[in-house]
Amino acid sequence: MVEGVVDDAVADAYAACVRDARRHYENFPVASWLLPRDARPHVAAVYAFARAADDFADEGEREPGERHRLLDSWSERLRAAASSDTTGPPPRPGEPSHTVDIFRAVGATIRACSLPVGLFEDLLSAFRQDVDVTRYSTWADLLDYCRRSANPVGRLVLRISGRRSAQLDGWSDDICTALQLTNFWQDLQRDHDRGRVYLPRDEQRAHGAREEDLAARRMTPAWQAALGSAALRTRALFNAGRPLCDVFDGRLRYELRATWLGGTRILDRLAAIRFDVARRRPALGLRDAPWFAWKLLAWTSLGRRSLSVGGPRI
Repeated sequence: MVEGVVDDAVADAYAACVRDARRHYENFPVASWLLPRDARPHVAAVYAFARAADDFADEGEREPGERHRLLDSWSERLRAAASSDTTGPPPRPGEPSHTVDIFRAVGATIRACSLPVGLFEDLLSAFRQDVDVTRYSTWADLLDYCRRSANPVGRLVLRISGRRSAQLDGWSDDICTALQLTNFWQDLQRDHDRGRVYLPRDEQRAHGAREEDLAARRMTPAWQAALGSAALRTRALFNAGRPLCDVFDGRLRYELRATWLGGTRILDRLAAIRFDVARRRPALGLRDAPWFAWKLLAWTSLGRRSLSVGGPRI
């Protein structure tokens, strides 16, 4: 039960979002037990919203026009849910069966936590871009995509936890972009097989990497060098955002540290296989739990920053 929620329909909607999050997360647990209890349903509602919209853009055999129509419908439902307790019409063809639950929960979360609707709209703009854009020319192009596809999630989690600070947002953006990029390198072959490459063409050309080799599932030295360079850039972002993991108390601190550790562990595994994702896609699983526990216990703070993080201690 979410604190302050007395409406059974809203409580059931949050429960549906939590179930959805726990079924579908990829590398990192969503709404895990490490999060403060009161934050978990809100984070699950955000995830359910984003997961469904991302599926419209990426999954299945839909035509681009249909994907855009579904995303437009999601945008309309978002505006309605943010302004009132209206959940809109029943699910349209192509929308999840629990659409009404998603927007009942998202609307309640937006109002309870005073969340900026613009952050949700940024996510939808990135998903729309996924429908039409399959290659990125420069790092600036790719990082702008990450600004809208990944960074809003971290900012929403901070606001759900009662935190609003430009410095915290900056650290969160670094970590979220790094997580997104890590997923791109992890899925390089899988994404290419589906017609999309996220590694910027500038980086490919700098190392002589050719898409023809990906098509033949050959992880050449050129691709290994290009991914190695991209991984160094990604690790620098993780390191830039690491102070965020040290400024909170309680459960949120451990959730952030576990997320940071998960991302950097994937980078380590990519390096260990020399980025040969054509043969193997590194991932996290239950066998990593002891490693996570040890790393969380052994975590060395970079030093408590002189920063007022705002909000109650969680």
